[in-house]
Amino acid sequence: MTRQGAGEITLLGAHADHPSGALALNEATARWSGSRVPGIVAYRRSGRHVVQFGGPFAATADRAALLDEFLDRVVAGGARPARLTAAQLRSCDVGLYEARGSTVNQIGTSYSIALSAFTLRGRRLAKVRQNVARARREGVTVHEVDSRSPEQSELDAVDAVWLKAKGRHVKELSFLIGERGGPGAALRRTFVARQEGRVVGYVTYSPAWGARPGWLYDLTRRTPQAPVGTIELVNLTALEMFRAEGTAWLHLGLTPFAGLSDRHEPASASRRLNRALRLVAEHGRAVYPARTQEAFKLKWDPQVLEPEYAAFQGGVRPGAVWNLLRLTNSV
Repeated sequence: MTRQGAGEITLLGAHADHPSGALALNEATARWSGSRVPGIVAYRRSGRHVVQFGGPFAATADRAALLDEFLDRVVAGGARPARLTAAQLRSCDVGLYEARGSTVNQIGTSYSIALSAFTLRGRRLAKVRQNVARARREGVTVHEVDSRSPEQSELDAVDAVWLKAKGRHVKELSFLIGERGGPGAALRRTFVARQEGRVVGYVTYSPAWGARPGWLYDLTRRTPQAPVGTIELVNLTALEMFRAEGTAWLHLGLTPFAGLSDRHEPASASRRLNRALRLVAEHGRAVYPARTQEAFKLKWDPQVLEPEYAAFQGGVRPGAVWNLLRLTNSV
């Protein structure tokens, strides 16, 4: 790892109070460090658009200054000034962006489990118990692998099968999910499911920093031959190991288009975008399987359901929305 990469991880560990903050380390994501205050802004540029991941990752007192410097140096600076779109903002970020002329709308909900309160007992976890028992009956076993293990090549094969099986209509998010490689590879943990010696699925977990530290359930892959309950067994195995290690939280991440509610909408929210997002939530299964993803996360009985937002500098424009959807592979 380079000295710059190690420095970025240190800054994120100190200031990224976001369940998905480690996704700022994705290989294709740029990370800008302010010169006035310590902190990081994660983003990707696409033509005349700059798309930021999360808010400004800095100490609370420095967040506004870091965002202003980023807007001045990166978004407005250079030969081709751009417009900023920020995705996966938390409630504490909303005011920062509204004060700088952005329209802010809820785009989905993230889910988190307090491991000290987690129990498999009760009606809420009945489906998890049933699926886990079925996977075990069919001979599925789970173990953790090292990021440098030769088994990683087997995971590449699972990726290829998974992508082929998904087909061209159902997509997985890009930019807003993690990866197995990149600068954050050594920080992640990977749990692999095998059946009769063959890898049939895996889940990666990224570190989560801030007020609710723990792990983020991130990249998920399974083969078409994986028995029902394989991913539940992987996640339960990891969850129980994390809890035994004294970990406080397991975050299940953002589900776009899920949990949209008028009570979460900021004062600046665009009504037109609000209606469009709700249409996708109701009828857009071919665009993104929000209901399936939400159902998987809710059956773990998460204690914290938190709205997440997108901000559009200067108001919501069709080009900015389309660019965000394209960059995140939502369309």
